[in-house]
Amino acid sequence: MLDINLLRQDIETVKKQLSYKKFDLDIARFNFLELERKNIQVQMEELQAKRNSHSKQIGILKSKQEDASHILTEMTDINNNLQVLEHEFQKNQNELSDFLSHIPNIPDKSVPLGENETQNQEIRRFGVPRDFEFTIKDHVDLGGALDNQIDFELGVKLSGSRFYVLKKQIAKLHRVLAQFMLDTHIDKHGYTEMYVPYIVNKDALFGTGQLPKFEEESFKINKNDTDAYLIATAEIPLTNLIANTILKEEDLPIKMVAHTPCFRSEAGSYGRDTRGMIRVHQFDKVEMVQIVDKDKSNDALEELTHHAESILQALNLPYRVMLLCSGDTGFQSAKTYDLEVWIPSQNTYREISSCSLMTDFQARRMQGRVRKNNKNELVHTLNGSGLAVGRTLVAVIENYQNIDGSITIPEVLRKYMGCDVIR
Repeated sequence: MLDINLLRQDIETVKKQLSYKKFDLDIARFNFLELERKNIQVQMEELQAKRNSHSKQIGILKSKQEDASHILTEMTDINNNLQVLEHEFQKNQNELSDFLSHIPNIPDKSVPLGENETQNQEIRRFGVPRDFEFTIKDHVDLGGALDNQIDFELGVKLSGSRFYVLKKQIAKLHRVLAQFMLDTHIDKHGYTEMYVPYIVNKDALFGTGQLPKFEEESFKINKNDTDAYLIATAEIPLTNLIANTILKEEDLPIKMVAHTPCFRSEAGSYGRDTRGMIRVHQFDKVEMVQIVDKDKSNDALEELTHHAESILQALNLPYRVMLLCSGDTGFQSAKTYDLEVWIPSQNTYREISSCSLMTDFQARRMQGRVRKNNKNELVHTLNGSGLAVGRTLVAVIENYQNIDGSITIPEVLRKYMGCDVIR
């Protein structure tokens, strides 16, 4: 959530900055709510001053043993009017809060201006796509030929479209990839492993910005007559661990990592990537979250992005790093790098990780603060996939396929798998 003082001080500049994200800030609505707030506050202050004055008069009259009934009657009227105004003020505050909750984060000055993904900026590349000397297959056909170890029919049977079942060595490779990612981030990058709930309440989704903006993308469930949601990413429970908390300066930075399933309804994406494992309703992800001092968040974003890249480098998978333009940067994010891995069957790079700096946008929603210089300041939050396990599995299967349909195991995974090849 943006600082309301930014809108009060220079709303035209904020409107222009938000237009780069294709968001049209309703200045008239904000000005109406602000004027209403001021008017109510003035009336409340006048009544409170009268009440204080009357209280003194009542005290004087009573000390003189004189009649104060007429002033007591006025006090009753004042209190009744104050109660009405307090109700109106709370309604106004709720409307202001709702207004602010729909406004995205302002893009960082270093973010290139643009309308959509075609205007994202390539920062660097790693590796060269393999030159296959045979006709390649995609992961669907490769998995099917390997004794149906990727089974989409069973997924449909159990749950419907955009689900799948993994078996045998492919299932093990999926598990091994997650284990390798966790080991790398914990042992080499200094993250603390966390195990978190996969079901969260509304407050948690509001805190990280999924609500109210992305409610249709979420899987809602009913838990004890209360709305709850399956997590779309471990970012939600991990970041919310600092909600309504005042941290000590020496606590920062906080670096956490978790492996969880993720659930997304993919509303509005029907007709896109309907074949295979690229866009599904349930997938696993290893997620990194950092909580840092506001002065160190830009450096933290570069660090976190390199941590995600290290997994792709260790697996020797070709990829590129893209700096998202303003129009493609997410609702909560001020700046995002996407890592895109090479998918041979599609002859293109596909997103496998997003690494984002949220500045104080999430911290303000969840009131995550740090005690610094004898005052409380909002922290900055960051998150990044390290990596999406299913898409990494797809990339490994396709990039390491052989002419006979077998899959060579990347060298760094062989001690985990106990074999060199899946046949």
